[in-house]
Amino acid sequence: MKLWEIAHSRTGDKGNISNISLIVYDKSNFDLVLQKVTADKVKDWFGERVKGDVIRYELPQLGALNFVLYDALEGGVTSASTLDKHGKSMSSYLLMMEL
Repeated sequence: MKLWEIAHSRTGDKGNISNISLIVYDKSNFDLVLQKVTADKVKDWFGERVKGDVIRYELPQLGALNFVLYDALEGGVTSASTLDKHGKSMSSYLLMMEL
């Protein structure tokens, strides 16, 4: 099962930091996501794209996780020469993760 089947995601940025929120559609799936989508797995999933730490924050009352990915945007909006300077596509990529 792909993560997108049970959750949706939003992405934000602050400089060279990407912030990805992952929200389950049905709170009955929150424990599964909590168990399977760890900070280490997210860092591995993004590979060399994320050069810094990944920190996970849990919001069980919302059925959500928030991941903060450091050194993830090749310098950020004012420095990166990439097409996706804000890292908006990172949320879609996370949703492709297999559970």
